[in-house]
Amino acid sequence: MLSKRYAYADSGRCVSCGVCTKVCPMNAISIFKGCFAVVKEELCIGCGKCQKICPAACITIKERGAL
Repeated sequence: MLSKRYAYADSGRCVSCGVCTKVCPMNAISIFKGCFAVVKEELCIGCGKCQKICPAACITIKERGAL
């Protein structure tokens, strides 16, 4: 079952530092071709750890739509 929330990374603001990938407990974040973070929404539990640690403040936690 999917969680009610998930992380979203703004690829235009991401500096691809990789800090978010290290703190994600679900390994739901990867750096696409060294350019920007990508969140696998189906794995993300919306805990917010990545949002709190992101130095570029490009990650937001969003509510999932009606499932």
